[in-house]
Amino acid sequence: MTANVDWPDQLPLPTFQGYNIEPTDSILRTEMESGAARQRAQFTQTPTRIAVRWRFTMWQFALFESWWKHKAREGAAYFNITLLGGLGMVDHEARFIGKGSGSYTVEVLRGGKAGNPDYRQGVTWIVSSTLEVRERAILSDEALDIALQEDVPGLIAAINDVHSLIHTTMPGPATWS
Repeated sequence: MTANVDWPDQLPLPTFQGYNIEPTDSILRTEMESGAARQRAQFTQTPTRIAVRWRFTMWQFALFESWWKHKAREGAAYFNITLLGGLGMVDHEARFIGKGSGSYTVEVLRGGKAGNPDYRQGVTWIVSSTLEVRERAILSDEALDIALQEDVPGLIAAINDVHSLIHTTMPGPATWS
């Protein structure tokens, strides 16, 4: 990855609620005067948009706002973040492209009791945005061919069995670390 900015470890990753992956279309379609339209790939690599939503405490929201302004350069800079995809939780390069007129929107949910001097600690900040991801991790062409021809759950089970054999079953000096 070429992004020099990382998503802060102190902040949670996006929630499942509102998480939406939208690949960008790279196909150029030309309507013909007669006959079928022609289509061709315009680009070999297109960004993907991912709608995300975070739940922050007051302190986490303060950290997010400052990180967004100073490190993510108000959403203009790409940053490294772990996001969910078909291959599980994978590192991606992303940047904010926003929702509506800004990079993100905020909804404040109040918790606690107003009479309590610490009621602000119960406030939850819901931050929603859309991220533009440079390239999502997907199976390679070769891995796809294997997955289409083989029993993938069986392969994964066999790999787990071999891992268990090597790291737990084999005695003493024969174990690998």
